[in-house]
Amino acid sequence: MHCRFCHLPKERIITRNSHAVAIRDAYPISPGHTLILPKRHIVSFFGTTEEEQSALFSLVRSVRESLTSIFNPSGFNIGINDGEAAGQTILHLHIHVIPRYDGDTEDPRGGVRWIFPDKAVYWDREPK
Repeated sequence: MHCRFCHLPKERIITRNSHAVAIRDAYPISPGHTLILPKRHIVSFFGTTEEEQSALFSLVRSVRESLTSIFNPSGFNIGINDGEAAGQTILHLHIHVIPRYDGDTEDPRGGVRWIFPDKAVYWDREPK
């Protein structure tokens, strides 16, 4: 099995720690879109140890600080596609850190809920 995240060229890595690395997304959806991934080959977030989770989220925090300094975004989406049914296409855990910018979409309300467009607009509905 060949995993593209297990064999990264060193020049792709922008920062690292004991258990994780950060790289820019090869197909960014916004300027600065970054991926955080464990060094160990793990498919699912639920296969990580507590130590790996801590290392992953430590990088999420430091990448956010760096992206804020470099790109000055207005907000962030942070997400994991865990499993093929959730849209995972590379079977090596990775956390998306996606900078968001005022005006990058007409109406950003609902955020990650847009994976199901018919359920994204919830603010005009009565709770069930």
